[in-house]
Amino acid sequence: MRETVTGAVDNARPYVDRIAHDEEFKEHVKNAFESGQRVWAEMFGDRTATGKAMKFARDKDMQDELRNAVDELRKAGGRLQPQESHTTRNIVLLVAGIVLGALFNPWTGPETRKWVKDKVAGPEEPFEYQQPNEAS
Repeated sequence: MRETVTGAVDNARPYVDRIAHDEEFKEHVKNAFESGQRVWAEMFGDRTATGKAMKFARDKDMQDELRNAVDELRKAGGRLQPQESHTTRNIVLLVAGIVLGALFNPWTGPETRKWVKDKVAGPEEPFEYQQPNEAS
């Protein structure tokens, strides 16, 4: 049981740290909360249920506020996701570009391709065609 709790704490630690120290995340959550408050005040003021629905259906400002609240929450959620590192991909692309550049370089390409071919397949041996002996 203790290992499970320790594992859960270790898994949650980066998220809690990001929540505690990421100012942009805090700003997105604050903006979403404020937009939600404005939508709530407009929707649940002194109106009947039909009046509330009609207000929301017709009021572009209300729709924009709700859209803003949802966008801010998405951005806040995106800030919590671990940031992807593209280091490996970038290194592979760089090495592939260098290799392709060396192989298809107009000045050194043919010699480089021959050298690679010799290293991979072995040196090229001369081939002489011999006619089969005709047996009578």
